Amino acid sequence: MPHRTTRTHAVGPRGRGTHRLVADALKAAQPGDTVIVAPGRYQESLELARRVVLVAEQGPGTVVLAAPPGGAPALRVLGPDCLLRGLDLEGADPGDPAVTVTAGAGLVLDRCTVTGGRIEVRGPEGAEPGDFREGEEGTSAVLLRDCRLTGARHAALRLSGGARVRIESTTVADVDGVGAVLAGTARLDVTGLRLESTTGSGIRLRGRSRLRMTESRLTSPGRAGLLLEDTAHALVTTTRIETPGTAGLHLGGDSHADLTDTRVLRPAASALVLQDAARLTADGCTVTAPGANGLLATGTARAQLTDCRLEDCGFSAVHLSDRAEAAFTDCRVRRGAEHGFHVAGSAVLGLTDSTVGEIALTGVAVTDEARATVTGCRIDTAHTGVAVASPAGTRIDRSTVVGAARAGLEISAGGRAVLTGNRVTGSGAAGILLDSGSEATVEGGSVEGGSGSGVVVWTGARPVIGGLRIDGTGRNGVYFAEGAGGLLTSCDVVGTRLPALHLAAGAAPRLRRCRVLDCPAAFGGDGSAAPVLEQCDVDGVPLAFVGALQPPAVPAAPVLPGAPVLPGTPGVPAVPLPPAAAPAELPTAEPEEEHLDDLLAELATLVGLDRVKHDVQSMVKLMQAVRLREEAGLPAPPLSRHLVFAGNPGTGKTTVARLYGRLLKALGLLRRGHLVEVDRSALVGEYVGHTGPRTAAAFNRALGGVLFIDEAYSLVPESGGHDFGLEAVATLVKLMEDHRDDVVVIAAGYPADMARFVGSNPGLSSRFTRTLLFEDYSAADLVAIVEHQAREHRYELTGPARLRLLHHFETLPRGAGFGNGRSARQTFQEMTERQAQRMAEAVTPTPDQLSTLEPADLPAPVLG
Repeated sequence: MPHRTTRTHAVGPRGRGTHRLVADALKAAQPGDTVIVAPGRYQESLELARRVVLVAEQGPGTVVLAAPPGGAPALRVLGPDCLLRGLDLEGADPGDPAVTVTAGAGLVLDRCTVTGGRIEVRGPEGAEPGDFREGEEGTSAVLLRDCRLTGARHAALRLSGGARVRIESTTVADVDGVGAVLAGTARLDVTGLRLESTTGSGIRLRGRSRLRMTESRLTSPGRAGLLLEDTAHALVTTTRIETPGTAGLHLGGDSHADLTDTRVLRPAASALVLQDAARLTADGCTVTAPGANGLLATGTARAQLTDCRLEDCGFSAVHLSDRAEAAFTDCRVRRGAEHGFHVAGSAVLGLTDSTVGEIALTGVAVTDEARATVTGCRIDTAHTGVAVASPAGTRIDRSTVVGAARAGLEISAGGRAVLTGNRVTGSGAAGILLDSGSEATVEGGSVEGGSGSGVVVWTGARPVIGGLRIDGTGRNGVYFAEGAGGLLTSCDVVGTRLPALHLAAGAAPRLRRCRVLDCPAAFGGDGSAAPVLEQCDVDGVPLAFVGALQPPAVPAAPVLPGAPVLPGTPGVPAVPLPPAAAPAELPTAEPEEEHLDDLLAELATLVGLDRVKHDVQSMVKLMQAVRLREEAGLPAPPLSRHLVFAGNPGTGKTTVARLYGRLLKALGLLRRGHLVEVDRSALVGEYVGHTGPRTAAAFNRALGGVLFIDEAYSLVPESGGHDFGLEAVATLVKLMEDHRDDVVVIAAGYPADMARFVGSNPGLSSRFTRTLLFEDYSAADLVAIVEHQAREHRYELTGPARLRLLHHFETLPRGAGFGNGRSARQTFQEMTERQAQRMAEAVTPTPDQLSTLEPADLPAPVLG
């Protein structure tokens, strides 16, 4: 059969042989023909039933194919191998399809735009999705190349049945819904996608659909970046998911995702969420600054992460609960507001060759019936290195814990663990804490340095410890509490500051082949201890025990403010607190007494804040009168000490709150007068049942002082509805009632929002009856703050610099970024940096020049 010559058909408003309508040209076209469309707007609903090429004559942006009213799409594709190049397709309704591709049809959109409606691709029912294989190119019935999809409602792209779609270098933006929805056995291959600003998730997969995505960026989806349900599967490489409204990646059902070299940045909630029986593998991925967890896994979910980074997490970096399992290898967790790893329920954690650092609470916390295996890891700068409260059996092998504020390794009541070959150094309270009812085996390893004891064995605990070296601890080598025991074999205690072993009344450990070297004494204690010694020695001399010991006569160690008082300190009762005590419950030195007149003088020196200073002075006088009435035997009038501080950022609210607590301490109305500052993230939990204990813990830290809640209005959602913040408010109200004489609560925030906060709960409105308004600083006040900063750092402003600085603050925009006192401090910092640059260019600057700030040192915008 002879080959047919293809023809070209023209569409335009004029010209001989030119079709006026695109539809007329398509009717005349035979398979393989080309239709060239002149610039203009064509309101038609087109059908492509055969293989044709439809091209904008003068390129992209010159031809609009607009669907007429009535619900029909701008384009329906019924045949195979159709190509559109450089055309703009416009739907009649954003919630309807602008382009539909039926089963068996094929379409290529090249440099096209689709606005005001979605692309809907229907594939054959019953088709198998297939699995992604390394190096596979894949096939597609629809190809979008260098296109832009925008302005759709519900979804910009919808795939169903066995649809096959490939996207290259395409943008999806401004969607009132989901960027792309896959269902059935649909398959989407994506390279170079830019998805921006959807109100729903970026891409949603349902059924047995499949997604392969590489070199793409999903920015500001309103909900999850990727949402997988049912048995969907996603293979994602070299992709960024930025600022999603909820999770970066949310897996549910039996879905599965493989991530490689992918970054999730600043999600509002948890970055990676796994529920049900979902599975995740991640290699070389990074999670940065999630509002909640870095990884949250529940149900029977499984996760395997290799060479991944989780940083700056708002809650625990990793939270595993129910029967979830996760394995981390060569990973790094840094800077977390709670735990590094929190393993709860019956979850299982494997952590290998990884680092955890700068964690506010515990590096690895194992609770409930969970278990963990930690091998070859380093935990640096946490409150507690590893804490095990689960009886399921945890192993810590060949790991290092550095600089834990409380304990390096802590086995709580009911906890069971085997600790093998670990190194603990620089702990604040103890290297290893073994609580009553714990079951611990320690094999080898060392405890070095630190201000506390090497090992603390609590009442009734019976650990088995072998081959452990305790070297240079700030107190005892091993502290045995009343009735404690256990077996120590081949252990060395070297160079401790206090006696090598502290034995409280009834302690009866067995020591076999242990050595004490370079310690002030072998034993200390004041009770009827009964240790059993077998082949032990002190500096090479056989060791014998003499009962009823007293602490040796060595100078008492100073107890610094805020430092824990630990077992074995001379001059301190030999009854330490349980290892499980919260940090704030550790004894601290009482602050020095302050005189009321000195504190009022300090208040008067604060820059600006005239109205606030007057209100605080009035309250002090009222409280003095109340005290006089009480001392005279007269009933005290009703008085609420709780306050609302309403003001913009940087107006001195925290400074005044701290001073207010000290004033109440001087008046005898608070025991300590210290300030505990919290915000929503410190009160609101990450799962059901977490908020109440979290709020109570913060409140308890403030007992005897002031609880300062910054941005308190964030606990009460503007839209109403259920929110864990409301549970925090209810918990606060009850605690304020239970401890009404032992704590003061100050709620702070923007003036416009604080009324909503106080009115959200009747208990709040009855307790917060006084509001102090912190007005913005005047330009003169800001100059005074800069001058105060300058004096503290031994700088001096010249007269012209002072005048120029006043002008700077008078003309400085006071928008959302204006920080009041913070802006003044930032200005001072910038002035010193500019002055340093100026001095670096001087040959031999004099001391006066080095300490003088000139007009030239002011921020650049002022000089223009």
